[in-house]
Amino acid sequence: MVFSDFFQTPAAVVAASASGRLDVLGGIADYSGALVLQMPIDQKTTVRIALRNDAQIRIFSTHESAVFKTDTAIFLKYLDYQILGEAVRKLPNGDWASYVLGCYAILVLERKVALVGLDFFVDSDIPVGKGLSSSAALEVATLKALQQLFDLTFEGTQLPTLAQRVENQFVGAPCGLMDQLACYFGKPNHLLPIVCQPDLVQSPVAIPQGVQLYSIDSGVRHAVGGAPYGEVRTAAFMGKTIINQTCHGVDYLCNISPETFENQHAMLLPARILGADFLQQYGSINDPVSVVCPHTIYQVRVCTQHPIYENRRVKLFLERLQKLDEERLAKDKSYRQTQLAALGSLMYAAHASYSACGLGHPKTDAIVQHVREASVDAGQYGAKITGGGSGGTVCVLAYQVPPTFW
Repeated sequence: MVFSDFFQTPAAVVAASASGRLDVLGGIADYSGALVLQMPIDQKTTVRIALRNDAQIRIFSTHESAVFKTDTAIFLKYLDYQILGEAVRKLPNGDWASYVLGCYAILVLERKVALVGLDFFVDSDIPVGKGLSSSAALEVATLKALQQLFDLTFEGTQLPTLAQRVENQFVGAPCGLMDQLACYFGKPNHLLPIVCQPDLVQSPVAIPQGVQLYSIDSGVRHAVGGAPYGEVRTAAFMGKTIINQTCHGVDYLCNISPETFENQHAMLLPARILGADFLQQYGSINDPVSVVCPHTIYQVRVCTQHPIYENRRVKLFLERLQKLDEERLAKDKSYRQTQLAALGSLMYAAHASYSACGLGHPKTDAIVQHVREASVDAGQYGAKITGGGSGGTVCVLAYQVPPTFW
């Protein structure tokens, strides 16, 4: 369908776009306060919106080749934001349309935006379910378009924070803020460092000439709202709860150094614990989007350890990357292999930690192993699973000598 044929009032259409992102390092450690490194990709999502002269709300997606339909009365029937989200997801095509309608709903309920009929046309070439933040890009693009339509003002990280709330509360997926910040603030050919405590966005860091970070699709879809990701997140907050009850107050797990964790905290944490046993011994966890399921066995120690060590890996990766000498990289093979192999080793360690937490997959393992076997002589230096894991995309570190240095 051509978007101009979809709108009741095509001359009044506003549009906004947001790019997907490649998780270079950090991934699921965002909800524990880690430093993460994200890179925008070429694929993007564009959302076009126009007012209607009736109370209908229609959303078309080129991904789904389908139309979601409702009207403004649904907002009056379900005044609670989360309950409204649950109701929308039960409607035909409501699973994917909730990402869009949730953005409008949060502005109606919290920013007092007018409740009117709207047409939304969503066009995206970001692969869905591949760990490239297709959902965050959709939320950010939708909010940016609504911002234009209703002449709204957002400051700092307000817009991506609203986007995260849409995903957490309206859609029901327990994601951190990393994806929305990356889709909003990302700069092409740069890494975006974010300290997720909760949203300290640092200046983009240029990727040295010749250094390549690219993605390989494993062919396996994953979902942030799926059980493995949710269980790993819950287990990390269980570990944080135990540490806080037995030692001292910890605001973010990533503020614990690996040395302190090993010397003071690791022995306090059970390798595994049944949800019911945890609830009986320690009570609830301090995470509004995670739920301890009584019948689930959680890998507490390794899931608590992951973000602590991942935070260290990301810091080392960024420090080494910023010290790279572009000319030496191109001309000195020994220097290039030593420096980039060191970066790659951090990626391989991150991948192994994902697998230890239960977020690996045979397909992504095979891709990472293939990169390892290609060796540094082939210009392949590192690889890791990205985002929420359990399939999706692998990020690869490679190098190609720039033509200017031949």
